[in-house]
Amino acid sequence: MLNKDMTVDQIKAALREADEQATTVGDALHAQHGDAWGACGFAWVNIYGIKGNTKLGRNLKKAGVQQDYTRAFQIWSPGYGGQNIDIKEKAAQAYADTLKKYGFDAYVGSRLD
Repeated sequence: MLNKDMTVDQIKAALREADEQATTVGDALHAQHGDAWGACGFAWVNIYGIKGNTKLGRNLKKAGVQQDYTRAFQIWSPGYGGQNIDIKEKAAQAYADTLKKYGFDAYVGSRLD
């Protein structure tokens, strides 16, 4: 269950853990396959269900998470800076899965370049 009273430091700790998980997945897949396979693209994680003017929304903003045009909180390219969309999607999924552990309603989005 999402703790709506999370502090900025608690949010930053959750984001760091999510980034570490995404980086682990991204690095492992990149070491295994490299960038030469698959298509190029983008991946991100959207966090839904939190209004920007709530305590949690303001703390997410203070922790560095921006809102997109739909007002979802969004993290771009977590854990992997290359171009391979397959790796980006798997790294983003690891990020979202970690955030879900903290109760966030987090989902992966992607598109080809």
